[in-house]
Amino acid sequence: MMPKGYAGKQLRVQLTGGLIKEEEINLELLKKYLGGVGYGAKLLYDELAPKVDALSAENKIVFATGPLTGKNIPGGGSVEVCFKSPLTNLWGESRCGGNFGPELKASGYDFLIVEGKSDSPVYLLITAGGAQIKDASHLLGKTVGEKTKIIREENEDAKLSVMCIGPAGENKVLFSTIMDEDRAAGRCGAGAVMGSKNLLAIAVKGSRKIEAAHPEKFREAIRKAMKAVREDPNTGGFKEHGTVGDIASCDLLGDWPTQNWRSNSWGKGEELYNYFYENNLVGNFGCYSGCPVGCGRMVKVDEGRFKTPVHGGAEYESITAFTAFVTNDNMDAAVHSDYLCNEYGIDTISMGAVIAFAMECYEKGLFKPEDIGNLDLGWGNPEVLPLLIKLVAERKGLGDLLADGVMRAAGKLGHPAREFAIHGKGLEAPAHDPRSSKALAITYGTANRGLCHIHPLEGQAYDLGKSDFGLIPHGLKDPEELDRWDEKDKGKMVKILQDGLVLPDVLVNCKFLMYCGLTINHFADIVSSLTGWEITEEELLKIGERTINIQRLFNVREGCSSADDMIPERMRSLPQFGKYKDETRCAIVNYEDMLEEYYLARGWDKNGIPTEDKLASLNL
Repeated sequence: MMPKGYAGKQLRVQLTGGLIKEEEINLELLKKYLGGVGYGAKLLYDELAPKVDALSAENKIVFATGPLTGKNIPGGGSVEVCFKSPLTNLWGESRCGGNFGPELKASGYDFLIVEGKSDSPVYLLITAGGAQIKDASHLLGKTVGEKTKIIREENEDAKLSVMCIGPAGENKVLFSTIMDEDRAAGRCGAGAVMGSKNLLAIAVKGSRKIEAAHPEKFREAIRKAMKAVREDPNTGGFKEHGTVGDIASCDLLGDWPTQNWRSNSWGKGEELYNYFYENNLVGNFGCYSGCPVGCGRMVKVDEGRFKTPVHGGAEYESITAFTAFVTNDNMDAAVHSDYLCNEYGIDTISMGAVIAFAMECYEKGLFKPEDIGNLDLGWGNPEVLPLLIKLVAERKGLGDLLADGVMRAAGKLGHPAREFAIHGKGLEAPAHDPRSSKALAITYGTANRGLCHIHPLEGQAYDLGKSDFGLIPHGLKDPEELDRWDEKDKGKMVKILQDGLVLPDVLVNCKFLMYCGLTINHFADIVSSLTGWEITEEELLKIGERTINIQRLFNVREGCSSADDMIPERMRSLPQFGKYKDETRCAIVNYEDMLEEYYLARGWDKNGIPTEDKLASLNL
């Protein structure tokens, strides 16, 4: 019998033939993975052929909710998007905050599986009246905001939740996004996969309520969890400053990648944040109505060449991508660039990274004059940022080269461009620096979707931020006893952290709540009282471990090995300038030893492949 906490159905849309089919959920599979990226990974592992072209009709996209997705659940405003990534040709996943996940679940579906390819542009509409595929030829070339507005108007419903791609997705930019208004399924190129299927948008609105198996126990579990969140000091910081407030502290701590990773600090973080606070910040918001943290920022640029309307944006990663990455100290230009990326449907992290890469190529004389035309790609030039964003979105001129990401661009340019193409498994590096946290180094290398700061965890939150997430009873060393510079035992600890911190991606609940006091103990109580399945902390960790391993098996089948778990040499080396230029502890000296320790803790062989014994222990 289907447990409480779920809608109980999945919807499969075959675009090639225009077929829509409602399916029962495999209960055995659900109990092993619970939902989210766990269920999505197993489904794609089973249904995709090995080495399938990520931009072909044979690839699939899974929009996955979990038991903790829902309008009545704090942190429940998310959806996980799962697919084979065209950027990395490996496992791809991206979370999007907002109302889409709760609305999908309220429409009666825990999972939406999109496969095939339409002959013409279409969008999918899911309401109480059913699901239908509608013509979208009139939406071609429209921005995210324009598509969203048109779809709501023609369906006469301003409350429709719309996830759509922008022009970048239509042009199959390999790091294009799927957007829910100002929120993004940002990494790994989900927008390109959706664009390759001629699917421009999905609009959904539901009215069903999700019931708890034990309502009073569920309410009590939620009360306890929210008390912990309210009392955690990080909650107030997120609410007041958002994630962008971290640019000053990250700069100070050597956790702010600068000038294409030549340094881990710049010295301008505080100055830039102060300008932002005084001139760009309008207010805060939550990505959905039940958010207890409200880390989102409403921002604007009132006047000048970077004038930008009020919108939701300016997160830490996006602002760093358009400031420190490229040494641009014009905050108005950064806010404007973030806005443009949201409208075109472009991953801000990868966009900032490809601009930094292009600026270094320009500095080193690797471009021919005809490649760049009149573009001034000098470091710190704010004027070139919006120009390059538009060129990438439209795949014109230099933008066509950069639209495939730094790994492929460097491959075309050849040596020495490969030396400063900063990526892992093909995914451009985000805005935290492992020279400040050795736990982050091994987290970066072993993340299944590529060099990633958040899926499944921010490693620096452990040995630098001193968070333990309630995992000390499960073998995690107390972070207060650790030196962030030390490499010893970080491989073992990251294994435990990954198993625990992938749980928000499985349960599909806000990741930031675990940085604001929510622990695995809270999850066990909430999931048990919601579903009626009695699930212990140990069982949750086993589900987390199973999820990490099925994603790894997906990657191994695609050809991934230990060589792909290495991180770039520049990322391991001493900063070339800045506050930490002479700080020898920044260097990552024994990365291979940390990786070996990690594999041993995971039960993988020396090539990073899960052993038969490990798979058997996980019922894989």
